[in-house]
Amino acid sequence: MQRWQILDSAVTPDGRELVLSSRGDMYLIQVDAEELMSSRAHGSEDALARLALEALGSPSARPAPRVLVGGLGMGFTLRALLDALTERAGGQKGQKGQKTPAPSVIVAEVFPIIVEWNRTHLGHLAAHPLDDARVHVQVGDVADRLRADDPYDVILLDVDNGPDAFTLDRNRFLYTAAGLERIHGTLTPGGVLAVWSADDDPRYTDQLHRAGFTAKTHRVHARAVGKGGRHAIFVAKKSRKG
Repeated sequence: MQRWQILDSAVTPDGRELVLSSRGDMYLIQVDAEELMSSRAHGSEDALARLALEALGSPSARPAPRVLVGGLGMGFTLRALLDALTERAGGQKGQKGQKTPAPSVIVAEVFPIIVEWNRTHLGHLAAHPLDDARVHVQVGDVADRLRADDPYDVILLDVDNGPDAFTLDRNRFLYTAAGLERIHGTLTPGGVLAVWSADDDPRYTDQLHRAGFTAKTHRVHARAVGKGGRHAIFVAKKSRKG
């Protein structure tokens, strides 16, 4: 069996070590020697984007929704989102060399090295989604984007392992009553919030309802082929009345 090969590493501002490794065609990102994400299983990340756009409703009403993606990861959620947006818009895709349109997809990634790895070592895994003209990457905290008062039709959050399992402690805000109020206010009427979680959390579903959303939890396979364990996708929709 092949051994894991370290491709690169970096220390985060809070002193944690991020390490990118590969073995054959598999890639792994660890934080302080604990697995953060792997290319082996991304079915639930794909589902995050698909379920959010399905909940948004008819493409004829919003063929080109404005989307905020919290967390770039290995690019799988972004790729699934771009493919779904292409289908929603009738097959039109952003291409390099064209006049760059106003971005319809904002990606907020807190770790600059993750963005760099997606442009180098990892780009091929999800067919280089950062090369799409619709994508604009903002290196920084997704909470800062939410405080900027820019409206979004869809917000995807894949920044933690769940509402109580934070990659960074400051992400706690996103799941509080104040954070959900901020998200609710940022979404356009009828807009959708979708949150990835390793496990179900009925308390978080209750919080979403209290924040004014209608919410549903989807249990989806971790792997695209429908094998392995299941993860949770919380899909919350804002009333069309605002």
